[in-house]
This record gives sequence, structure tokens and C-alpha cells, in this order.
Amino acid sequence: MLKGERCPTPKCPLEKRNTPPGGRPVRRGRGGVSDRGLQLREKQKVRFSYGVLERQFRRFFAEARKGPSNTGENLLVLLERRLDNVVYRLGFADSRAQARQLVRHGHILVNGRKTDIPSFLVKSGDVIKWRDSSTKTEYYKRIAEEIEEGFVPGWLGLDKESMTGRVLNLPGRADAAALFNEKAVVEYYSR
Repeated sequence: MLKGERCPTPKCPLEKRNTPPGGRPVRRGRGGVSDRGLQLREKQKVRFSYGVLERQFRRFFAEARKGPSNTGENLLVLLERRLDNVVYRLGFADSRAQARQLVRHGHILVNGRKTDIPSFLVKSGDVIKWRDSSTKTEYYKRIAEEIEEGFVPGWLGLDKESMTGRVLNLPGRADAAALFNEKAVVEYYSR
């Protein structure tokens, strides 16, 4: 009020500028994410969906690179073979995080032996079942009622009566129900 109006003329800097006041103006670049950014985003999508830390993911990638065929397909097959993923695919858990917790707490047996390592890689012919003491839990009883055999992928077999899963053969790229661009992940690590 004592200072009067700020800009009574049309040459006012507030009217003239097309950038917001303060700091540096907004950078007007190519207007999108770079190729490197897209590759990083794709890698993070794979990592987060399988619940794998960066160091583990690098180890899986190094192992996939040694494989005979396509590195991207090998990577997805290795991630599908993880025990926590197999428990999730069999329908023993509602999510991969829950499956990881079931494995970690020792509720799952692989070929009759307690295995509490979520990153354990299953092989063709392995039998995955619940530990006898774990079959008395409320969670097991709820899962036994709700589980459906129709949602199990073709590379796994499920016996609903005994709640036992079997790895029939190793998964292929088509069996991995992942909607990822594995080529971008390979390009990210091949710089």
C-alpha cells in the first residue's frame, strides 16, 4: 500500500517472462527419457517384481551371460527358478514377498529337506511341499481350500490333495509370465 503497484506498465518483468520466477529456468531438452533411462527403468522393473537386490541381480545376470543361449532369456529363466518364485507360482503364497517369508521361516521342503534360502534354484524333478508341522497352521488351511490348479504354469505340477508341487521341466521364455523387455536389461549391463 505504501509502495504502490508493482507493475503498472506492459513492460513488467512478471508479464514479460514465460518462465516461473526464482532459480534456474526449467530445462527444455529432448522432452523425454533417454535410452539409458529406459534401460534402467526396465531393469528396476524386473528387480522389483522378483524382489531381488542389486547385488543378487548382478550375480544372476553374470550367470545368465555364461549360458548357451540368449542372455535375456537365461536371466528370466534363472529368476523363474528361484524357490520363492516357485512357491508363489504354485499358489502357496499370494505374493513373492509372502513366498519369500514362507521359505525364510522354514515352512517349505525341497526334496524332503528344509530349505530356507529364497534364492535356491530348483531343478527339473524337484518336489516342493509343506513341512508337516506347518500344515497345522491357519494359513495352510486357508491356502489348501483356496488353491486352484488351473493357475499353475505348465512347467510346474501341483497335487492339490497333498499340497505338493513338482518341477516338471525348466521354464522357457514363454513360461515366464513377465511383461519385461529383457533386451533393454542386457543393453543396460552391456555398456
